[in-house]
Amino acid sequence: MEPHFSLPPLFLLILMACCCCCTSSSSSSSSSSSLSRADFPDGFVFGTASSAYQFEGAVNEGNKGLSIWDTFIKLPGRILDFSNANTAVDQYHRFESDTELMKDLGMDAYRFSISWSRIFPNGTGEPNPQGIAHYNNFINVLLEKGIEPYATLYHWDLPQILEDRYEGWISKQIIKDFEHYAMTCFEAFGDRVKHWITFNEPHGMVIQGYDLGVQAPGRCSILGKILCKKGKSSVEPYIAAHHILLSHAAAYTTYQTHFKKSQGGVIGIALDSKWYEPLTDSEEDKDAAARAIDFSLGWFLDPILLGHYPVSMQNRVGQRLPKFGEKECRSLLGSIDFVGINHYTSLYARNDRYGIRKFVLRDAAADSGVITSASRHGIPIGERASSPWIHIVPWGIRKVANYVKDKYGNPPMMITENGMDDPNKAHITLEMALQDHKRIKFHSDYLSNVADAIREDKCDIRGYFVWSLLDNWEWNNGYNVRFGLYFVDYNNNLTRNPKSSVQWFKSMLTKLNVTTKHTNST
Repeated sequence: MEPHFSLPPLFLLILMACCCCCTSSSSSSSSSSSLSRADFPDGFVFGTASSAYQFEGAVNEGNKGLSIWDTFIKLPGRILDFSNANTAVDQYHRFESDTELMKDLGMDAYRFSISWSRIFPNGTGEPNPQGIAHYNNFINVLLEKGIEPYATLYHWDLPQILEDRYEGWISKQIIKDFEHYAMTCFEAFGDRVKHWITFNEPHGMVIQGYDLGVQAPGRCSILGKILCKKGKSSVEPYIAAHHILLSHAAAYTTYQTHFKKSQGGVIGIALDSKWYEPLTDSEEDKDAAARAIDFSLGWFLDPILLGHYPVSMQNRVGQRLPKFGEKECRSLLGSIDFVGINHYTSLYARNDRYGIRKFVLRDAAADSGVITSASRHGIPIGERASSPWIHIVPWGIRKVANYVKDKYGNPPMMITENGMDDPNKAHITLEMALQDHKRIKFHSDYLSNVADAIREDKCDIRGYFVWSLLDNWEWNNGYNVRFGLYFVDYNNNLTRNPKSSVQWFKSMLTKLNVTTKHTNST
């Protein structure tokens, strides 16, 4: 999960001054109190999602190597509450009891990530037996409890040694090392893991890590060298993204060549995608909204499904946008079995007529020429969650699904993340903290839109993963916010306490109502 634009306070003020705030309004999908598993097609997968760095802890155990996040969190002012993920929620030691929680919820699957530096403490070479053993044990427990493992190979935690050796995703060497890492995971776990995700939110990763510099590896050039010691914000995000795409293609090809026949698994990629609604009905704002999607979702999905970067990116980025060779194009085109969509929120978009941000910051995020806003004419697009970037806009998820269907030929889709956060308030009682009725309405409304997208719009959506099972360490936000269905008591041995949303999901997932059951071919 990505805390979008969780910036240091000083930089946030500067950025807000550069980006004019506009306003908005829109209707919201109504909540479905009778929502049940029967409203979704047979075989539709319900699960929860996590990442190794945010959940596992145990950073100095099992011969694990350092990751770029282990290094980044030591930089002053990067984490709002000055915390670290050395322990996180300790899932490294508690995966058996956490799996029981998933089973009790009635979930079908668990999406987790594998820590590259736990498998290869030195980034490459010979795999670490202790790391292999840990994930073997975890996967076996999931399967024993009837929980299908969905494994993400890369969720932002590059081995630090590869960053030191050749600057990580900036170097083409990363493609070969990622392919070796992926092959090792396929060999070790692929007899039981049948659903693989190569990368989580590469768009967010390259913008925040290589443009804004607010996340690992912390490279940028905006505002001179105030924030970062290295980087070039107008160039490096495109280079890193290019190498991510080629690494994805290499892993996919390796799986098809060496493992598909014997293991029978499928491979996707999880892409972060807000929905961008035009601020006005003008053509320039409609074009701006389309560009906003091109420069986020399309940046990665167009090369994979259409064979090239979006035309708007080619025109606006020019020579700074790397080009694919003919062989690279062939390996990349069609290199997914399903599209993972991480969707949380929607915004309004308008054309940046005057290029204000581009003039001031000269970075990749300004290349789209779009100014976004959470309101129109003073009316918010949706109620806010705790994080300022999450506005609750249930109809947005249906629009994203239809966009993918219409532009890319209705590929199989999984909602690989969706959720909302509450503030971590020290002064409220545990009893009050467990009453998360806002979260219940959030998931009910978003899931109702997913059901409508499947039933009425014929979108091929096959699953929905809640972020997240547990409250956890949320990157720049540290422990300031809580996304979990279970409240983690950080002051009491990380005890897991079920929130009201746990009972809602249990009821929804076990409710059978044949009179309202809908079917959909998957």
